[in-house]
Amino acid sequence: MAKTILIVDDDPDYLAQMQMQLEAAGYRVVPADGLAAAKKALENQKPDLALVDLMLEEADGGFALCYHIKKIDQAIPVLLVTAVASETGLDFDAATDEERSWVKADGLLAKPVRFEQLQREIKRLLKE
Repeated sequence: MAKTILIVDDDPDYLAQMQMQLEAAGYRVVPADGLAAAKKALENQKPDLALVDLMLEEADGGFALCYHIKKIDQAIPVLLVTAVASETGLDFDAATDEERSWVKADGLLAKPVRFEQLQREIKRLLKE
């Protein structure tokens, strides 16, 4: 059975591209174009993994969503995929236990991200 990935991004082109690539790789995809849509999707289903953009409707919307997902189920891996560093100059990571404790993400990739790199992180987090 295909693993389900929740993708949350307010860029419709990026969302469509990721959905197409992940479905072609054999995943079931639940797209959400923002925080409200993601929370609604989470009411009805539990994804195997969530890909979350950091800057949604609000600059820190991705952080809020990561907290929400981990509150629902700590075991759902969350991967932040963001352009925050290139857009704001803010540089942070989720590489250490301390960083993951406040970021509430299991990994972080900077946009633009190559699909092969994204796929490797997804496989690592899903233990495939």
